[in-house]
Amino acid sequence: MCGRFVLFTTAEALIDAAGQLFGGDLPVHAPQGTPGPRYNLAPTQVVPVVRSDGAEALLEPARWGLFPHWKKDDSGPPLFNARAETVATKPSFRDAYRHGRCLIPMNGYYEWHEKKPNFVSLGGDDTELMWAAGLWSTGLDQLSTAMITTDSAEPIAWLHDRMPRFLTRDEIGPWLAGDTTESLLQPTPPELRDRFVTREVAGEVGNVRNDHAGLIAPGGQTELL
Repeated sequence: MCGRFVLFTTAEALIDAAGQLFGGDLPVHAPQGTPGPRYNLAPTQVVPVVRSDGAEALLEPARWGLFPHWKKDDSGPPLFNARAETVATKPSFRDAYRHGRCLIPMNGYYEWHEKKPNFVSLGGDDTELMWAAGLWSTGLDQLSTAMITTDSAEPIAWLHDRMPRFLTRDEIGPWLAGDTTESLLQPTPPELRDRFVTREVAGEVGNVRNDHAGLIAPGGQTELL
């Protein structure tokens, strides 16, 4: 599963990176502004998502916890992860799977192993963006999102039995277009997985009120970077 993640890429770099996903062919707009740096994003908080209608791409804030169109109130546990195995048929997610695809950008995410938090990123320098497959909906008159998860796989199978479904550059277009190819619901391809790097980080990440760069310092350090 994924219940916490980090996004500190600057606004200009985030818009530029989103544009590169589409080969520079689509303009990327952020009509509600771009997020500031966050080091401990948690379910029900606002996270950025990228959506596209084929003519333009939008970078927008969304509640992390999907509200299906039929939801009448915000009661119940937040639907922040959607299992790839059931996303096409489960009532909470099937409409968004068919008609509401998005991307969730992050610099890395947290996962707990033996009660110790670890930070997972690409290549180990934390600056490269990871693009998770996401769903969106506008139930309860607000944009909301959920992250696709799959079975875990090496090299981080030891960490947890679930992991986010990160997309390669070649998979992003088909995902956003609503492609139902089975491979998009399989674990992240090896070309990305093999670059995953994990490190143990500060235990204080367990408290959502803590949100500073020191949370991702290696070895459980808590000093500010």
